Amino acid sequence: MIDFKPIRIEDKELITTYFLACGNRDCNLSFVNLYTWQFLTNSHYAVVDDCLVVRFTLDEESVVYTMPVGTGDVKNVIELLKQQAKAEGHVLRVHGVFPELEEWFNREFPGSFDYRLDRDYFDYIYSRQELAELKGKNFQPKRNHVNKFKRTYNYKYTPLTVDLIPHCLELEEKWCEEHDCEEEESLINERKALNIALRNFDALGLVGGALWVDDEIVGFTYGAPVNHDTFAVHIEKADSRIDGSYNILNQEFARHIPEQYVYLNREEDLGIPGLRKAKLSYRPVILLEKGYAELIES
Repeated sequence: MIDFKPIRIEDKELITTYFLACGNRDCNLSFVNLYTWQFLTNSHYAVVDDCLVVRFTLDEESVVYTMPVGTGDVKNVIELLKQQAKAEGHVLRVHGVFPELEEWFNREFPGSFDYRLDRDYFDYIYSRQELAELKGKNFQPKRNHVNKFKRTYNYKYTPLTVDLIPHCLELEEKWCEEHDCEEEESLINERKALNIALRNFDALGLVGGALWVDDEIVGFTYGAPVNHDTFAVHIEKADSRIDGSYNILNQEFARHIPEQYVYLNREEDLGIPGLRKAKLSYRPVILLEKGYAELIES
């Protein structure tokens, strides 16, 4: 049996090394997401045959695994996972499997896996330069909001540092009061993940920014690299009563991260209609298709 271990802050370097090397742009292959959402997903990891695989739970009971990444024998690791799932009495499901890997599964395990895409979990990936510049007619509505904000408010954008975290938490508390966070499970969980991230800001290697109007923080955001050319935006919170606050926070973040990051991954829409509309309005250059392979053989 594979010995899966809980994900700790101390595991960041090891886990990140495997994820960066695989070159994947999947936001789920982010140590920040794995660690800060561990309370919900019960994420554990193992290194087997020089491959990293993460085990987690969905809906509090379904056990699933990420596609193994590394330089070892991936097929052998999948075989070991088949044995483990059978011994534990659950169906083997491998998540984070991209369409191009369907051919790999069909070749290595012909007729053994059912492959499915899940649109609600596709990642929205944008050109960092496009979000920073907002040029062209497609971005005219966004520029209008940004320009109105600049005309209306005396603002500044600063790096998010540990000393600013208490102010960000105050803003987040006000945001939750306005959006009835305690009435919606997804917002309750997001709040937990956000607090875990901010409490471990430096240890997680987060990079963020704070949006100020006069002497008050009215928005903040943070993220971390997914691979060598893609940066993930994990959280973005702003005072929605201030027109253009989200637009300018988005733009300023894109302007201030290192230029080596060609892409910004702003994660999935979870099938929420308003969120999907908002994410599509920023013109993603890649809609990263994700799904899973589920074992169908007896």
